[in-house]
Order: sequence, then structure tokens, then C-alpha cells
Amino acid sequence: MKITEIRIHLMGEERLKAFANVTFDDCFVVRNMKVVAGAKGVFLCMPSRKMQDGSHKDMVHPITQEFRTYLEECVLKAYEEEILKNSPTENEKKEDEIK
Repeated sequence: MKITEIRIHLMGEERLKAFANVTFDDCFVVRNMKVVAGAKGVFLCMPSRKMQDGSHKDMVHPITQEFRTYLEECVLKAYEEEILKNSPTENEKKEDEIK
């Protein structure tokens, strides 16, 4: 199974950094994966539903560790690229300082 598209929606909150929608083989999409900041850096959370007892249960999840690693690496790489794409350039920073 190949990841054919990743869309990142930056949130800029303290812990919730972004949502990710991931398309597999151009025919199946999983929406609302979360990029979350933790003590050891950012990591990927699967979409979940809050249960009546207050706990959360993943709605979807990788079966193998190999696929989980592949998915997380791809999404976090897309997240980093989106941050770079949306960060101000050096010229924009200088213009803001002048104002």
C-alpha cells in the first residue's frame, strides 16, 4: 500500500500542531490524523472517538509496526515541508522589522 497524497492543515496550537489527511493508492483516504507535540518531539496520532467513560479509542490504526513507521515518517516529513512553505522568508522578516 502506497501513500499517494498527504494534505497538512497547520493548527499552530501549543500541543496540536496539525491535522493530516492521507490518501492511499489513490482510492482510500483517512482524515483527521493529528500531529501532536510531545516531550520527545512531534508524533502522529490516529483519528479517535471519545468513549462514554472519557477514554479515547482509535478509529483506524496500522496493523504492523513497519507500516506505522512508514506512515509516521511520511506524514511528519509533509508536516515539516508545510512549515517551511508557510514560514516567512528572510526578506519578509526584514520588512516586518522595518515597519
